[in-house]
Amino acid sequence: MKVGFVGLGKMGAGMAANLVKAGLDVTVYNRTASKARALEQLRARVASDVGEACACDVVITMLADDNALSAIVLQQGGLSTSLPRGGIHLSMSTISVALAEKLTAAHAAAGQGFVSAPVFGRPDAAAAGKLFIVAGGAPDAIKRVQPLLDAMGQSTLVVSEHPRDANLVKISGNFMIASMTQAFAEAVALVRKAGIPAQTFVDAMTSTIFNVPIYKNYGNLIASEKYSPAGFAASLGHKDVGLVLEAAGALNVPMPLGNLLRERLARLLAEGNGELDWTALALLSATDAGLARGP
Repeated sequence: MKVGFVGLGKMGAGMAANLVKAGLDVTVYNRTASKARALEQLRARVASDVGEACACDVVITMLADDNALSAIVLQQGGLSTSLPRGGIHLSMSTISVALAEKLTAAHAAAGQGFVSAPVFGRPDAAAAGKLFIVAGGAPDAIKRVQPLLDAMGQSTLVVSEHPRDANLVKISGNFMIASMTQAFAEAVALVRKAGIPAQTFVDAMTSTIFNVPIYKNYGNLIASEKYSPAGFAASLGHKDVGLVLEAAGALNVPMPLGNLLRERLARLLAEGNGELDWTALALLSATDAGLARGP
């Protein structure tokens, strides 16, 4: 199987490396060509343009947002025109439900398959092949790409035959992570204002009723105020909360907490902190509580 991989950012670089290490025939492409050099040393082929990377049996995309993915797929000489009939586009980006539906139709019209398989996990999990993958697509298409998913993740949950459903599950999950982060941020501000160290509170919660990895990881980032370099930037969090609100609007589902999160993340961006990790929501809670940086 020949595999193309487009998008070698913080997540994509580790994912593509794991495919190469699994012995797959991988051709990579990134708009910033220098990001492909490390993969070339692992014996991946480096494409000179996106069309070359997409002339494969399966093309994986891991791009930042709807605009970036649309440009790669729908441009002349892009993915949809370069992927052979019978080929599969495996989209692993966090994108809107609406775009997933549009791409499903576009690929079907071209005689191609489309699978959405967005991921839960930060760059360290991507590099370690420990992502949690949520997939949606035709059963035969998912069966074909399963060896690739196995090389990149520790588990794959197939939620539906409709690619869009995987994207809805993913953005809903990100909404829950953002909600947890905001709650943690407010609670840490409260205990700090009373003179209790942030790490003491985090340790108390994560060794008892919230003894799960995501609370431990995010709680420690908040307690240590380690918001840079970002594992997941606030700007991307703002984008994802916007996507979940868009999906909720289409289904007439009120999400008042979603509106609050969008406002808080928008404030981070307005204050010039969009490239910080989205756990920097805690900065806002600390500031609003009149707290200085520190434990």
